[in-house]
Amino acid sequence: MKPGIPQGTRDFAPKTVRERQFILNTIRTVYELYGYQPLETPAMENLSTLTGKYGEEGDKLMFKILNNGLNNPEKRDSIVSGFNNILEGRNDLKITERALRYDLTIPFARFVAMHHNDLALPFKRYQMQPVWRADRPQKGRYREFWQCDADVVGSVSLINEAELLAIYRTAFHHLRVPGISVRINSRKILAGLAEHCGATDKLTDMTVAIDKLDKIGWDGVASELAQRGFTPEQTATIGDYITIRSGSPEIMLDALDRLIGASATAREGIREIQAVLEYHSLLEQQEWENKIVVDFTLARGLNYYTGIIMEVVTDAVAMGSIGGGGRYDDLTGLFGLKGISGVGISFGIDRIYDVMEQLGLFPESTRQSVNVLFLNIDSTTTTHVLSLVNTLRSSGIPCEMYMDVSKMDKQMKYANKRGLKYIAFIGNQEMEQGKIALKNMESGVQELLDIDALIAAVQ
Repeated sequence: MKPGIPQGTRDFAPKTVRERQFILNTIRTVYELYGYQPLETPAMENLSTLTGKYGEEGDKLMFKILNNGLNNPEKRDSIVSGFNNILEGRNDLKITERALRYDLTIPFARFVAMHHNDLALPFKRYQMQPVWRADRPQKGRYREFWQCDADVVGSVSLINEAELLAIYRTAFHHLRVPGISVRINSRKILAGLAEHCGATDKLTDMTVAIDKLDKIGWDGVASELAQRGFTPEQTATIGDYITIRSGSPEIMLDALDRLIGASATAREGIREIQAVLEYHSLLEQQEWENKIVVDFTLARGLNYYTGIIMEVVTDAVAMGSIGGGGRYDDLTGLFGLKGISGVGISFGIDRIYDVMEQLGLFPESTRQSVNVLFLNIDSTTTTHVLSLVNTLRSSGIPCEMYMDVSKMDKQMKYANKRGLKYIAFIGNQEMEQGKIALKNMESGVQELLDIDALIAAVQ
């Protein structure tokens, strides 16, 4: 049988793993800088934990896990009945009661609800783990991918939102990704728009449609709104809303106030954006090249967002969103813990990797972990070479020895295939002199050095 992997998943070779670790370590350092603590949760959750939290489309994209024992002949009738329920669109716990996690936010809310008595609130956590979605695989979209989240629960202060914006800008500054914009809006503004249109009961329908604006354009959004029951007048008002896309944040917020400011919910959303931008201005650092953009078309079509929402894009590569998040009030209430507000963000690690790879942004240090390869060309020098390898490792220099005594050509091919910068070798003559031959594979320069000089050369 020809080997393969599931569609929408990937193997990661050593070079790729090192580059991904560079991204993760950079973001982890920034999270720690802002006082966030690490957390991990299981790959699978109870289905009841996940369903109904991500909207209709999210529920459809969930990977459900079949229960054990479905091949038990004694339970055939019950199992057949369960499968029939599933075919009719109803879940059946006899068939599946667990699913792979869809994101990291809902499992985090579940964790807080279970352990809140042991937590110091506000609780700031970061989490870096894979998630799974049964989406159609395409460029920049995978069925298994990593998220890299940071959340704060137990605080309603908008300073949290301002700090999360700063985390985005700090991390992408260190990653050197160009053309970064952190877009910001408020679900309260969107709720106010729905109120103004007389479509409060269709908020989710409206946000799902608006969220597709960049993909399908206004004509596509208008068509979808009509299909979802919006009148031409309502659609026209939404069209006026999404045209507020230029000018300073102050000008845009003033224009928005004139359009839908009669809604108290919209006015509250406007005030919150103003406050977040003011707080954030106190956190800005001069070296940041990226920017904050107020974007009223940003909807983030997830049901649990209630306040400020944000999303990261880059105009350097056509990749879509590479990060996003927002405020979710009382998400833990879904699990019986009422009155705990939270706000969080996520980095799309896989998409960030694709962007950085395409732009050649990974530093030289990520290309190879081994500094020196010691050749093993003569059994009489093997033990001496091994002791030198140990000396370099004691000095903190990553190195290895070719384990098998073999021809130099074979070992040189290995070094070239690995992309190693230095090779070292010792013959009987070098051993008598107390020297080591060191060759720079990039420049071709070869030197005869003692151990101290070699260590200094390869550090």
